[in-house]
Amino acid sequence: MATNNLEQNIEVEPVHETTIYAEPVFHVGSFQITNSLLNSWLAVLVIIVFCLVLRKNLKQIPGKVQHIFEILLEGALSLCDQVTNDRKITLKIFPLVISLFVFILVNNWLGLLPIVGSVGFLANEAGHSVFIPIFRAGTADINTTLALSIAIVIASNIFGIITIGIWKIFNKYVNIKALGGIVTKFRKDKNVIIVAPITFFVGILELIGEMAKVASLSFRLFGNVFAGEVLLASMGAIFLYILPTPFLFLEVFIGLIQALIFSLLATVYFTIASQDHEPARSEDHSGGEHEEHESHEEKLASV
Repeated sequence: MATNNLEQNIEVEPVHETTIYAEPVFHVGSFQITNSLLNSWLAVLVIIVFCLVLRKNLKQIPGKVQHIFEILLEGALSLCDQVTNDRKITLKIFPLVISLFVFILVNNWLGLLPIVGSVGFLANEAGHSVFIPIFRAGTADINTTLALSIAIVIASNIFGIITIGIWKIFNKYVNIKALGGIVTKFRKDKNVIIVAPITFFVGILELIGEMAKVASLSFRLFGNVFAGEVLLASMGAIFLYILPTPFLFLEVFIGLIQALIFSLLATVYFTIASQDHEPARSEDHSGGEHEEHESHEEKLASV
C-alpha cells in the first residue's frame, strides 16, 4: 500500500524537460501560439519601448548614454564597411542588418532570464504532469531561425536584382549565356564545348548553395541557443545555485557572438549579391583606358 502511494506521488510530481520543439501555450482559432512566438513578440515589444525612450531623450549635445550608443553605432558601421568595402552599400543594408542583430540578441538574452523560464503552467501529457514555460527563447525554435534565414537569402537576391539587374542574377544560377557561347565561340575556341557545360553546372551549384545558406544560418543559430538552454537546465538540476552562474555568463557571451555572426553573414550575402562577377569585355576595357588617357592628355594640355 505504501509502495502504491509512493508511485502515485512520483507520477504526480511535475516534470520540466527542455524539448527540441516549442510548446503550444494557447490557440487563437486554428492558429497555435507557442512559447517561443510569445518570447519573440516580447523581444519586439522591448525593442520598440527601448527605441522610443532613446528617441525621446535624443539631444543635440549627447549625454553619456547617447554618446555610448553613438560610439557603438559608428563601430557597427565601420565593421560593416570592412565587409562591404563600400560605404554606399553599407548605408543601404545597415538598417536591416542592425535590426536583425538587435532582434536576435534580445531574443537570446530574454531566454536566459530566470523569470522567463520559471513562469508557466502544468499540463497533462501521456498521464504525466508536465511544466510548460510561457516564454522560451525565440531563437531556440527552429521555425524562427529558419524563417529568418529564408528571409535573408531572399532579401539578398532581391537586393542583387535592384543593384546589378535581374538578368545577371538569373544568369548566375541558370547560365544560359555559357550555353549560348557554344554556338557563338565554337569556331574560334574549340575548348568552349567543354568549358561551357562546366560553367552552366557551376550555376546550378550556386543555386544549391543558396539552399545550403538557409540550412547553415538556421541550424547554427538554433543549435547554439538550444544547446545553451540544455546546458543551463542540466547544470541547474545538478548544482542549484553556485555552479550554474559561470555558465549563465558564458551563454550571455555566446548569445552576443551568435547574433553578431548571423548579422555579419547576412552582410556578406548582401555584399556578394550586389557584385557583378562577369568579366568586362576587353574592347570596352581598352576603350575606357583610351578615353581615360585622352581626357588626361586634354587636362595636361589645358594646364
